[in-house]
Amino acid sequence: MFNPIFIVIIAGIVVLLASFFTVKQQTGAIIERFGKFSSIRQSGLQFKIPFIDRIAGKLSLKIQQLDVIVETKTLDDVFVKIKVSVQYKVIKEKVYDAFYKLDYPHDQITSYVFDVVRAEVPKMKLDDVFVKKDDVAIAVKTELNDAMSNYGYDIIKTLVTDIDPDSQVKEAMNRINASEREKIAAQFEGDAQRILIVERAKAEAESKRLQGQGIADQRREIARGLEESVEVLNKVGINSQEASALIVVTQHYDTLQSIGQETNSNLILLPNSPQAGSQMLNDMVASFTASNQIGEAMKNAPKKIKE
Repeated sequence: MFNPIFIVIIAGIVVLLASFFTVKQQTGAIIERFGKFSSIRQSGLQFKIPFIDRIAGKLSLKIQQLDVIVETKTLDDVFVKIKVSVQYKVIKEKVYDAFYKLDYPHDQITSYVFDVVRAEVPKMKLDDVFVKKDDVAIAVKTELNDAMSNYGYDIIKTLVTDIDPDSQVKEAMNRINASEREKIAAQFEGDAQRILIVERAKAEAESKRLQGQGIADQRREIARGLEESVEVLNKVGINSQEASALIVVTQHYDTLQSIGQETNSNLILLPNSPQAGSQMLNDMVASFTASNQIGEAMKNAPKKIKE
């Protein structure tokens, strides 16, 4: 037989243990008495009347996140899946409303997200959805705050975390992007080639200018040298015509000597008699004289026409 005192002690311990309970940090416990709301207990060691009070439920006061994927159509008739992440928490002072006024907060939040996204996105083109995704998130947050605050929930943040168009649309967008980049690359290549051509033309023009200047300087020095040679020959009793003939003959033989020294030169036939230089000089003088006569005739032609 059990000792009655021992049974009473065991029963007292059970009742005592049933009277105390703990609530975790960032948690609210709802106490009901005979099925009616009694109180809300916060974190720590709490007391309730055994067999009269009971813990109806507990709500987390931490920030929670709900991800909602909405499929909708844009203004340019492109179907797109949008992922909206809603961060929310139970307001500490409104645990009663959150527990008794709303059975399924996730379903309620999801319904509002669907409603707002399907109202906002169809007003935008696909490109604008990517650019203005923050506007969609703000609209969702505003609508949820107005609706869920009455149920004891605070909407901390809403984020549009993913925008996923149809696969064919993405491929088309990638092709458009690739074509645009190829076009820009071709424009840059064309500009580079044009700049290269211009710079080459400038360099060639500068080279020809310097080459012409060098030839002019060379001929000027040659003329100065010939003038000095004629003056030297005049001092020793040789007149200008004889001096010119002598210089031409000397240059003629210098040319023949220079050509003969070049082993890789092509075959060239030149007169090598002494009379050849004199003949060349006479031909040059006759040519210059004829050119001067033609020039004078062209200058006087307008005057004769007027007369």
